[in-house]
Amino acid sequence: MEWETVIGLEIHAQLSTKSKIFSGASTAYGAEPNTQACAVDLGLPGVLPVLNREAVRMAVKFGLAIGAPIAPRSIFARKNYFYPDLPKGYQISQYELPVVGRGQVEIELEDGETRTIGVTRAHLEEDAGKSLHEDYHGMTGVDLNRAGTPLLEIVSEPDMRSAREAVAYMKKIHALVRYLEICDGNMQEGSFRCDANVSVRRKGTEKFGTRTEIKNLNSFRFLERAIHFEVERQIDILEGGGAVVQETRLFDPDKGETRSMRSKEEANDYRYFPDPDLLPLDIEPAFIEQVRGSLPELPDEKKHRFMSDHGLSSYDAGVLTASREMAEYFEQVAVAVEGQAKLAANWVMGELTGALNREGREITDSPVSAEALGGLLRRIQDNTISGKIAKEVFEAMWAGEGDADQVIERKGLKQITDTGAIEQVIDQVIADNPSQLEQYRSGKDKLFGFFVGQVMKRTGGKANPAQVNDLLKQKLS
Repeated sequence: MEWETVIGLEIHAQLSTKSKIFSGASTAYGAEPNTQACAVDLGLPGVLPVLNREAVRMAVKFGLAIGAPIAPRSIFARKNYFYPDLPKGYQISQYELPVVGRGQVEIELEDGETRTIGVTRAHLEEDAGKSLHEDYHGMTGVDLNRAGTPLLEIVSEPDMRSAREAVAYMKKIHALVRYLEICDGNMQEGSFRCDANVSVRRKGTEKFGTRTEIKNLNSFRFLERAIHFEVERQIDILEGGGAVVQETRLFDPDKGETRSMRSKEEANDYRYFPDPDLLPLDIEPAFIEQVRGSLPELPDEKKHRFMSDHGLSSYDAGVLTASREMAEYFEQVAVAVEGQAKLAANWVMGELTGALNREGREITDSPVSAEALGGLLRRIQDNTISGKIAKEVFEAMWAGEGDADQVIERKGLKQITDTGAIEQVIDQVIADNPSQLEQYRSGKDKLFGFFVGQVMKRTGGKANPAQVNDLLKQKLS
């Protein structure tokens, strides 16, 4: 019998506030260990937490973006557990009454299939510190700089049925929080990470199987690999007559496997109770409307506009709106080559993205600006250069050799559009290849490409390809 995978994700997005959620300590990344943890973060006697208004605004912004209700009153609770990097012995979080209620997001898979994934809730909480295990020779170091950093925990419904759906959902949330400018999405620094709840069940059954939770996945690739391994592991156990144990597991990217972290045979008793130091969070309708008015054009809206305004396919529009920066770059290029949005899309998704990936750069760090790329594409439009020569020009621009016009002029790359000059080259090529000419005229049409190649070779690739094709057809016939 076939098995069905059931996946739910708990995504932790670090909010881009300048100070922590309950204190004025800095949230800047990269400071020396334990230099950004104040008395409030450490939970010292006599201190009181004060809620960061900007963190609330960002949570509301996210809730509105996924069509979720915003709770007029939500409660902060203490989640009690012991961990070396949790100095208070409890974490301030939200439990029964979160600030953001049930919403949903739509994902699109590689084959164009769309799925709607439910979001159960999104709640505010503080992050814990960080335990450091390397270079301590059997001991553990604790850095409390991260303690108190504001998090928005986004909990999905168990609506995903494959690793690719889970990755698509995580990418969609990642794009959304960056569009909203509430999280920088930096996965290497831990600003965006998730826990994956994975189980399997026989196809056709309604009851969920026993789930395991894979903690702290900080890359899309790790998420996919961890789910694939865990699904196979659980199926092997069940088909061998065993039972899956409810537990927390960690993914080892070097070995490509998950390993047990701690058992969860029974739900942990965190002894949640309302934090006596924090009043209920009351959000006025006017505040919600103010936040609603600040919402940018969201990824789905932008995608549909790219399809309608620029005539792009669903796939192209999806790629170009995957990040706010990519979408803005494309639109600037599209403006420069009015009426040729597909040309702009092909170059942004092709040459530009390839060069960025090759050097591990972000689009905001591209040596070729959107304006400069638009200038290059205009030279293709007006037949100054061919598309093939344009790639050579782009590489020179990427290397800092100037704009398109400067590179074309300096390297003598202007396209040959003089019909007489092209005819002379064609006549010479035909004269030099009598055997191929005879074969072509006897029915070997594929040799037409040979003649085109010879003409382009003799002109250094600078002859206008359309003119070469037209003139060759006339001459060879």
